[in-house]
Amino acid sequence: MWENADIHVYEHFNARTRTYLKSVIDEDLIEEHRKRPVGQHSEPLERLLAYFRRLPLSEQYAVKKETEGGFRIVRLSGLRGTPPKAVDDTAYETLEAAYHAIFLRQVAELMEQK
Repeated sequence: MWENADIHVYEHFNARTRTYLKSVIDEDLIEEHRKRPVGQHSEPLERLLAYFRRLPLSEQYAVKKETEGGFRIVRLSGLRGTPPKAVDDTAYETLEAAYHAIFLRQVAELMEQK
């Protein structure tokens, strides 16, 4: 009975965290990230970014620098020896633009979850 207690507590914590994070996402928060995707942020944005960093590797994205210039978004596999896969054909001119595109993807995925 108690062998899965840690899993239940973790799932409950994540569900409550998602509920809170969904309540703080608004246009101002998204604009704050667009203006400065790296660096110090407001407390709600810091919490949101920390949640995204805690996701399992298979649910995370990364930025790949292209040899011809520009940046692409890839999805990590979470499996050793399995390379990441490009999520689409969009190329971003700056690293910051790619970071913000990842942020928008993660926000959309979060909003779709229960």
